[in-house]
Amino acid sequence: MPVTADEIRRFAAPLPRTEVAMVRDSLKFRIRSIVYLAISPDERTIGFAFPKAERADLVASEPAKFHLPRESDLRFNWVQAWLAALDPDEMRELVLDAWQMVVPKKVAAEYLATDPIRRAARGDV
Repeated sequence: MPVTADEIRRFAAPLPRTEVAMVRDSLKFRIRSIVYLAISPDERTIGFAFPKAERADLVASEPAKFHLPRESDLRFNWVQAWLAALDPDEMRELVLDAWQMVVPKKVAAEYLATDPIRRAARGDV
């Protein structure tokens, strides 16, 4: 079942230190001034923080799901995905990984240690 923009909002907005803002008709999720996630105005794609060194491999591995951002955004650690191609578990993983790229490591560690979904995946429950 494809992911919706509302599901992304509900998952990302409560992540520690996240601020949500509307910028040029796109919903942006950020830590201070660093954006880690954006939902396009038409709610068909998301952009998310992702290591530059790994993005070509990600896009090549699943080009029907992932694509590079527009040329002016290639200088950033950023990649995009089609919402219709993502499942909820994959979306949560991408959002958490993007969030971890910009939030202080201590904040991420504290959150992940108490996150019930992550704890269940590790078998800690």
